[in-house]
Amino acid sequence: MKIVDLYNSTVADAVSAVAGVLRTPGSVAAVPTETVYGLVSALNAEGSERIYALKRRSGAKRLGWFVGNWRRLAEYGVELTPLVVRLALRYTPGPVTIIAPDVSGNGIGFRVPDHPFLAALLAEMETPLYQTSANLSGEPDALSLDDALAHLDGQVDISVNGGDLPPAALASTVVDARGEVPKILRQGALKIDPADF
Repeated sequence: MKIVDLYNSTVADAVSAVAGVLRTPGSVAAVPTETVYGLVSALNAEGSERIYALKRRSGAKRLGWFVGNWRRLAEYGVELTPLVVRLALRYTPGPVTIIAPDVSGNGIGFRVPDHPFLAALLAEMETPLYQTSANLSGEPDALSLDDALAHLDGQVDISVNGGDLPPAALASTVVDARGEVPKILRQGALKIDPADF
């Protein structure tokens, strides 16, 4: 497994290395975010299966997406309802996952990360990426690359060291926007009051 250190390489070099790996179906990367360490893969069945295996996660729990431009989500079957648009305009980029309705009648949780490396990676890939926290399902979030790599059931293909995160770091806030008003499923790093909507 290759480790790219953001302190010893440029963002462009790190993006090039990770994007090159993720273009191989089934490849998974461990990456820093502005919240906790996460896992990403391209939007293919092989990538999602690898992530589920690494996390020992139930396939019934859908993976979220990192997106660089939420306005393009309609190209992937996501419905940009007025509520979804209001939330995205107000809170992205940032530590919020917005669950939007999709054409299948389910929902897609998307997040526009506010992290220079991830923003550049998404621009390079030009598509959303599957994403989830880099820890075994049900275990505490990983606040360092060492924690992330130590608590997975297997090895990722490439990882990015962005340093240790603060001990009080929280995962993203999760907002269900499939109804008329937002429903907070998890209050995380971003505080949102549904009464504001």
